[in-house]
Parts: sequence; C-alpha cells; structure tokens
Amino acid sequence: MERAPVEAYQPALTAWGHTWRGLLALALSVVIWLTVMDQQSTLVRTVDVVLAVPCWVLVWYRRRFPLTVAWATAVLTTFSSLGAGPAVLALVSLATHRRWSQLVPLYVASVAGAQLFAVVNPPAQSEPYWFTLTSNAVAIAAMIAWGMYVGSRRELLHTLRQRAERAEAEQDLRVGQARANERARIAREMHDVLAHRISQVAMQAGALAYREDLDAEAMRGTASLIRDQSHQALTELRAVLGVLRDESGDLLDRPQPTFDDVPALVQEAQEHGLHVSLEDRLELGSGDGAVPVGVGRTVYRILQEGITNAAKHAPASLLKLRVEGSPEEGLTVTMRNPLGFGSTATPGAGLGLVGLSERAQLRGGRLEHRREDGSFVVRAWIPWTA
Repeated sequence: MERAPVEAYQPALTAWGHTWRGLLALALSVVIWLTVMDQQSTLVRTVDVVLAVPCWVLVWYRRRFPLTVAWATAVLTTFSSLGAGPAVLALVSLATHRRWSQLVPLYVASVAGAQLFAVVNPPAQSEPYWFTLTSNAVAIAAMIAWGMYVGSRRELLHTLRQRAERAEAEQDLRVGQARANERARIAREMHDVLAHRISQVAMQAGALAYREDLDAEAMRGTASLIRDQSHQALTELRAVLGVLRDESGDLLDRPQPTFDDVPALVQEAQEHGLHVSLEDRLELGSGDGAVPVGVGRTVYRILQEGITNAAKHAPASLLKLRVEGSPEEGLTVTMRNPLGFGSTATPGAGLGLVGLSERAQLRGGRLEHRREDGSFVVRAWIPWTA
C-alpha cells in the first residue's frame, strides 16, 4: 500500500508554531555554546557566529527543501555551536518523512560532524573518545526517532480523518438510498391501495353519467356506494401516509393484506359489477402451512392491480385469475382478460405494471405481460421462500 505524500498530512505552521520551534532551537544553541565558549579562541568564536547565520536562515526553508537544508546545517554545525539548534530542527523535520535512504547517510554524517566538533571545540573536562562517540550517536538517533514518530502520528491522524470523511460520505449515500427506496415503497403502496378504490369510484360515477333508466332510489344507492368507496380510499390514504410518521415503517390503522384476503378482494370486485373469476390451484401439503406473509402480500397486490386495470380498460369483460404452484415450484399468478375496445375515460399513469415488476423482483421473482390470442396476459412467478 502506497503511503500518502508528506504534503498531504503535514500541517501548516502557524505563527505560534514558528515561534516555539525557534525558541526551542535558540535555547539548544545557547546551551551548547555555553559549554564551549570559554575554550574558544577569538577566531573560532568568530567562525562559530558567522556560520550560525546561514543555519538560521536556511532552517526557514526546511519544508521546501528538507534534504538540502538538513545536509547544509549538518555540515555548518561541525564548526558552529550556535547553529546546532537549527540543525536539530532541520534533522527532525526531515525525519518526519521517514525515508531511510535519506536518514541513514545523514545520520552517519551528523555523528561524524559531532565528533569533529568535539575536536575543534574540546570540552573543559576531557572525556574518553568512545563516550563522546556513543553520546553523539545516541542523541542524534533519538532526534531522528522523535521526528519519525511525529511523522507517523501525523500520517495516522490523516488516515483516520480520511476514513471518517469517507465513512460519513458513504453514510450519506446510504441514507439517500434508503430515502429513495422508502419513497418508492410509499409510491407503490399509494398506487396499489388507492388505484383500486379510485377506479371503482370512477366506474360507479361513469354509470351514473350514462344510465338514464335509474330511478331516484337507485341513484341514491349508487351515490351512497361512491361515498363509501371514497371514504375507504381516504382511510387507506391516511394509512399509507402513516409510514412517514411511523418509525417502524409499517402501515397504520389496518394490517397489511395477505393471501387469505384474496377471496374477499375478488368478491368485492364482483359486488361492484366486475366479471372476475378466481381459480386457486395451489398444492399445499399437510406440513407446508399457509402461504408466507410476504409472498401473499405480493400476490394480493398483483391481483389487485390486475382487477384495477380490468376495471379501467375492459370493465365488461371477464377477468380470469389463476393462482397455482407449490412450495417446491414457487407460486405463479396468471391474469387474463380480453383486450378492450377504444380508449378509457379513466386516467392512468402506466406505472402499475412497473410497480408490480419491482415488487416481484424485490421478492426474488419476475413478472411479464403480453398480448396473447386477443387477450392481455400478466404472469408473475414468486419463489415460495421469498
């Protein structure tokens, strides 16, 4: 896995960041200079101060040219104690990049430079060569380790921040998808529930417009039927819209239909003047039980949409409904009615079959429709264990 570039996770330095780093480097330079100043000759002290100036200038460009500045300050501090602070700052800054190919040569050069500095500026109390070498090696290694730790921590925080942002973006996508799915579900429920009722209202109202042989009593009865159907449509509309307020997402006020409600659906259509026949050819064994709830609800909605379409486009024809299958083969629904003549006065959006296809696919099944021998046929297959 490729590491992110240093620029991606290296924070920008603020005024306070520059200040405390500069003060820390100055304090380190002063401490080192105080340990050797008494032993320095006038010439050595002059060289020390003169070489410290470019160190302090170069360290401001350590982020733009990290390797160049680190090497330059390391060479200059071989003869300048006052440049030690900037050299350490440049070394730590380069170590945050965590590139061994750059750090190993610089480490060797820095240790060698520190040893040469001890020769040019011998301490007041002489120390063994091995002690000075070990002290310099450990100190410079600690500086590099600290820089690598800082760089690793910055990259870790950058990675965690990216993951959090990516997770938040993915969560927003999931929420948007869930909302879209919920809108589609509500739209399907509104269409399936209301289209059936409104079609019956439209059919009854159409009868009043064309029939002139009805007496006052018959007209009052038809008007009462239209009123009842309108009330039922309004009640079911409230139930469907209840999913917008119900946290569980289920319809309110009434239970969802199941396969056991199919005979009542057919009987209701017959009572309103439609010619509908239902052929139930399900093969249920003794241990199979009833049709699963989800499958039964899908079958109910498919048959409801078929009855609604027949009422719209061929109200006087015979709609044949057939349900067949078994737990092993799945459940097949077939609806067949003769093609109507002319156009219907009942408006339709043409979305009923689209919604039913989506319902069947969500249950793992399929739905197809076609014209066959002068009839319009809708056939759906739903797996039993959906």
